[in-house]
Amino acid sequence: MPQVGAVLPKPRGPLSETLVAALVAGGEITPFSAREGSAEDAALSLWILYELSYRGYADVDDRLEFDPELIRLRRRLEDDLERRLRERWPGRPTEAAALGFAEALFAMVAADDSPSLARFVQREATTDQVIELLQCRSLYHLKESDPVSFTLPRLPVAARAALAELQYDEYGDGRPERLHAHLFAEGLAALGLEPQEGGYVDQAPLEVLEQNNAMSLFGLNRRLRGASVGHLAAFEATSSLPCRKMSQGLERLGLPEAIRAYYDEHVEADAVHEQLAARLICEPLIQAEPETEDDVWFGAWTCLDLEARIARHLLERWGAA
Repeated sequence: MPQVGAVLPKPRGPLSETLVAALVAGGEITPFSAREGSAEDAALSLWILYELSYRGYADVDDRLEFDPELIRLRRRLEDDLERRLRERWPGRPTEAAALGFAEALFAMVAADDSPSLARFVQREATTDQVIELLQCRSLYHLKESDPVSFTLPRLPVAARAALAELQYDEYGDGRPERLHAHLFAEGLAALGLEPQEGGYVDQAPLEVLEQNNAMSLFGLNRRLRGASVGHLAAFEATSSLPCRKMSQGLERLGLPEAIRAYYDEHVEADAVHEQLAARLICEPLIQAEPETEDDVWFGAWTCLDLEARIARHLLERWGAA
């Protein structure tokens, strides 16, 4: 099972190469002069910096999490990511005022016609394609809802209480063996795959890095608390049925029960969580702090958009688009 402290990933350009070298060397971090050589270089660098606020790295001093030069670099990369995400967002749905957040969210999800990786797994994916997908998913599923946990103390009373209820379920209702991230790690191990957090970051495409970076961006910045819970609500609203399809596809391929158990756990849980997130977390936040509503919608739409980008990338790679 996963151990504390992941291994630093392989650099993908001048910025991540400089960053990894600085983290390994430790001591005083000098200002970064290297510019990212590509979008992947920038995304990986931001992912590396975010990991300092999760489980860290085995060979990196934990005190570097708040090193001023690393924070300055993180802010530059965050600002660029947020700018690009906001440029893609079309704005709050016109029907939101008439329907209210929850109903308008469910309508937006129902109208989304993006390609479905879960449907592809259910019907026709090969074992190799499923393994590749699980490796990509591991960047998030081995954290599960850790990014949104940073948001918990930043919410008003009603939303905070509801998020604590949802997170308690995500963390196994107090039972370590039921922790959702642990279930996924056990599933990976049953497949002979690496259950270590970040174990497959070197294989992760840009789209997967940006999906994970967006969740950390929203969770680690208090001003984006609305985007964090909006993303959560859209994620939960698009999870239950796809998890059922994933489980059916894994069974079709004869893959171990341990990996199917992860998805089976989410079929019923996320059907409850979608209502909890939309009606008891997002709506009370919007009522108590109306200035957060645009960000709640921004986070929800970004969740759907990033998942669609991953689906298109993988399906095109597999010749199934």
